[in-house]
Amino acid sequence: MQIEFKAVKRELQGSSASRRLRREGQLPGIVYGGEAAAQPILLDHNELFHLLKKEAFHASVLSIDIDGAKETVLLRDTQWHAYKPQVMHIDFQRVKAGETIHLKVPLHFINGDECPAVKTGGCIVAHVLTELDVECLPSNLPEFITVDLAALEPGESIHVSQVVLPEGVSTVHHGEGDPVVASAQTPRGSVSAQAEGEEGEEAAE
Repeated sequence: MQIEFKAVKRELQGSSASRRLRREGQLPGIVYGGEAAAQPILLDHNELFHLLKKEAFHASVLSIDIDGAKETVLLRDTQWHAYKPQVMHIDFQRVKAGETIHLKVPLHFINGDECPAVKTGGCIVAHVLTELDVECLPSNLPEFITVDLAALEPGESIHVSQVVLPEGVSTVHHGEGDPVVASAQTPRGSVSAQAEGEEGEEAAE
């Protein structure tokens, strides 16, 4: 289900006006992109603060109601106070149904405790990446991408090319190579103990 929230057009501009609005519990923001002009907006801070805690809010096509007119947007940026739990400004980008979008989507790892690397190999699974850059049409955007670790063996890694993507979704590569998503690693303590055991055996011989 699409996340919806409300906003109103913001008439007052400038830092002093923004400070006053924040004291009143309102959050300045902007909606930009597409053929329409950028629209400064005001939102309820508490509502957006709680929405930002939801993973789906960061990787979903959203519906914003601005004075009764709905627009389809993506969350693009949030500016936070240096030490207070307060959002200072928020940016949204308009999207169209037939235009490709580019977004970071969170990764959900499953079967990590059941893979051979952990169950019989005594390894731990390191999650090297926690999100993936993807591109797709708005209707194909997944809230998350599942990475199945069931077949992971000791010393092996899962790369981006091995991640099963939903239909209509492709990854966006930055640079060369095939980045590691997750890897099976032997804990340092186990490595040290194994080395000491081997040294002891050599000494006994």
